[in-house]
Amino acid sequence: MKVPAAVLWERNSPWKVEEIELGEPGPGEVLVQLKASGICHSDDHGVTGDIPMPLPQVGGHEGAGVVLEVGEGVSRVRPGDHVVLSAIPACGNCRWCISGRANLCDLGRRAVAPAADEQVPARRLGGQTLSALCQLGTFASHAVVSELQAVRIDDDVPLDVAALIGCGVTTGVLGAIRVADVLPGDVVVVQGVGGIGINAVQGARIAGASTIVAVDPVERKRNWALEFGATHVAADMEEATALVADLTRGVMADKAILCVGVAHGEHLGPLVGIISKGGRVVVTSITPVTETAMTFSLFDFAMSNKELRGHVYGAANPVADFPRIIEMYRRGQLRLDELITTRYPLSEVNAGFADMHGGRNLRGLLEL
Repeated sequence: MKVPAAVLWERNSPWKVEEIELGEPGPGEVLVQLKASGICHSDDHGVTGDIPMPLPQVGGHEGAGVVLEVGEGVSRVRPGDHVVLSAIPACGNCRWCISGRANLCDLGRRAVAPAADEQVPARRLGGQTLSALCQLGTFASHAVVSELQAVRIDDDVPLDVAALIGCGVTTGVLGAIRVADVLPGDVVVVQGVGGIGINAVQGARIAGASTIVAVDPVERKRNWALEFGATHVAADMEEATALVADLTRGVMADKAILCVGVAHGEHLGPLVGIISKGGRVVVTSITPVTETAMTFSLFDFAMSNKELRGHVYGAANPVADFPRIIEMYRRGQLRLDELITTRYPLSEVNAGFADMHGGRNLRGLLEL
């Protein structure tokens, strides 16, 4: 079938909406009619080359829709099911899945490029095969995806807000609750208040943090952070460090979460410095793959019993955690509707990225 899709042909170039040929679902695959896709900074890492993704590529990895067809052997979903697409598959059989670490599933290599012997859903244009971000390609009206990346949800959940659960909400909320292990009464610092950072703020609030300091140079984002649960804001880490020292009488923060759009080694020093003895720094941001150095005081780090943790996807098990996140939304604990700042048709995908870079959106949403 022919479907419209946003394709990236070259690094540092605009997305181009094309009519592509989408193949039929093969064994273990499903055809999904997409209703919405979030515009996530991770989509932009392929544009800049921070993550060396194969091009040309259909963008998008944060989507939700309705299953139209299923291939041979599919058992997790059936036609008519409403689904959120998971950026990382969970096979349920590898060492990581069976030990409760589905976010590290061996099939996670699909997030960048599949193995040579792995079946890839067919997307073609002009005789050329197209890759798809996270093997999803949600910047399109339809997608053929592995059933391992389609998580069924109740039909009454709005598909526009459900799409955001596929990446940014899950990574941010569980990055705070599960990876940072925010406890009631904790003092938490979140650096970077974009689509993931705003949800780390929400996660810290839900976990019971008494003080949440959101750090961002954009005033609009600082104001949004206060609406979503931050108790204090700062424009940069120097201001935040002085603020936290004053608020805690020098004890400093229990947890600090890095959520900037693109991280660099120099971000770590101020974060390690802002946490207390026994405190924890959590790195959520993506760093260019070529960067291998970071600078902070190892003496202070070791002698103060501090921790540094990385994570993928909030350490989530999508099949189990997506329904939990939806329940938080239903109970009014988690604000999702308010995350959508601007809605765009597929034809305006580049405007959505411009607004993201300009700090004008918490989350832009493509309506498909």
